[in-house]
Amino acid sequence: MEQASMDHTHGHEMDPREAYGISKFGMWLFLGTEVMLFGGLFAAYAIFRAKYPEMFLEEHKLLNREMGAVNTCVLIFSSMTMAVGVTAIQRGKRKLTSLMLLITILCGLAFAVVKYFEYSAKFSHHIYPDTSIFFSLYFMLTGLHMLHVFIGIAILSTVLVLTMKGKFNQEYSTPVELGGLYWHLVDLIWIYLFPLLYLIG
Repeated sequence: MEQASMDHTHGHEMDPREAYGISKFGMWLFLGTEVMLFGGLFAAYAIFRAKYPEMFLEEHKLLNREMGAVNTCVLIFSSMTMAVGVTAIQRGKRKLTSLMLLITILCGLAFAVVKYFEYSAKFSHHIYPDTSIFFSLYFMLTGLHMLHVFIGIAILSTVLVLTMKGKFNQEYSTPVELGGLYWHLVDLIWIYLFPLLYLIG
């Protein structure tokens, strides 16, 4: 009777490949909702830019293009290190994965520091979210993106700790891959934001 119960229990265990597929599908669904969220904001940006082209052209000049470019380079580099980290864990290279995760996290923190100085400069010149439609959209888009950067840092920090504890290897690396997908989304959104906000005209 006890053996039959054990067999019944094992019969309902999820196949690792099936679990991996479900996890990946769930993450893609979540990323889809994030794309829809930013897509709505991008649509609002397009509408107001078409309605007030002169305002957008003039006020975007108050943004620090150099800082925006630096942050773009930082996030592109972090996408590369994240990709290397995912490939490394799939090959069982735990130390290399840990190093790449650490570098990716540091890149995220560097992005936040640059954005802090950029925001501080705006506030010191009395530029706030209610200054104009352009800056309302600027702070909304970049602020929401910054929130996603912090969430990504938290996720990758957790994955890093677990990686250092030996929880992941070439047989099981799903959390590392999912964290990588999220981070790539964060990078991709910024690649759209940079030209929309900083390179108008």
